[in-house]
Amino acid sequence: MADQRLYQSVAEQIKKRIFDGVYQPGGRLPGERELAEELNVSRVTIREAEIALQAMGYIQIKTGSGAYVTDHANEGHQDIPSVNALELTEARLLFESEAAALAARAVSDETLDRLEQLVSIMSSANPDDDEASQEADREFHLTIAAASRNLAVQHTVETLWRMRTELPAVREVHAAVCAGETASERGQEHGAVLRALKNRDPGAARRAMQEHFTRLLTAMIDVTEAKAVEELRIKAAASRQRFLNSRPHSDTA
Repeated sequence: MADQRLYQSVAEQIKKRIFDGVYQPGGRLPGERELAEELNVSRVTIREAEIALQAMGYIQIKTGSGAYVTDHANEGHQDIPSVNALELTEARLLFESEAAALAARAVSDETLDRLEQLVSIMSSANPDDDEASQEADREFHLTIAAASRNLAVQHTVETLWRMRTELPAVREVHAAVCAGETASERGQEHGAVLRALKNRDPGAARRAMQEHFTRLLTAMIDVTEAKAVEELRIKAAASRQRFLNSRPHSDTA
């Protein structure tokens, strides 16, 4: 989308307050209701903004307690490596599969209910407006990482999502892949992960997440290959025009 989404604008406002010292490192953000009234948005928008800020490392959301500014938040963005979509997805396969396995041992019923809601959103998203599905996808993965109850794993997954969100080349490949997906396909893959979590089966949760990312990697390779072929075709057409079609023709006797 060309226009910035509302939650992104709200996230920027909160981030500015962190940088300006309004919200201090280690301190708790105002509650969702208070922020929603102050910024004249819904609580859902505040929740989406906080999830985005957590993924970028500015805050930490503690279930039942609230959102807290991280100790390093006012130091600004940490540099992230310029990886390609395949490298990033390979890393996500490794870490998020293990996060799912850990979550299967400790996930709460409340978290399972929320994951089920997110799968439902992904499964029923309108093809003409895929934003809701994309947001549900992001929250689904970050919620599982948090449910692992391992802060190192959670931080790693959140950092990987920063790369997924902030690197233009990665976003471009994901957009191409998502354009070829259906809501049903996306819902089925995430539903398999959810079923394993409900069964408290770490091995099944790991396998379901691995299968999800393996399919994603395959789709990315196909998209990357198609793009390379198209770029080669365009270059070949340009070369043909330059060196062959535009050559002056000599008169013959």
